[in-house]
Amino acid sequence: MTSRTPAARPVLPSSPFRPIAPPPVEKFSVDDLLTHDRHGLGRVVSVPGDHEVHVDFGTAVRRIALPNPKVTRL
Repeated sequence: MTSRTPAARPVLPSSPFRPIAPPPVEKFSVDDLLTHDRHGLGRVVSVPGDHEVHVDFGTAVRRIALPNPKVTRL
C-alpha cells in the first residue's frame, strides 16, 4: 500500500468551519491611553516596535506584547 499526502480541501464561503483570520495588530502611539485587565489605566511612553509598547501604569513602566486581548485603547 502506498502512502499519499492528503490534498488541500476547498473551503466554501458559506462553511461555518472556515479559517478565522487573526485580528489586526492595533497601532499605538506615544501618549495614547489604554487600560489593562490586570494593571489598570496606563499611558504609552514608547513604541519600540510593531509588536510591543512600553506603558506607564503609575506604579511601574511595563512592556506589553501586542496583540494582547487584555489591552483596550481608550
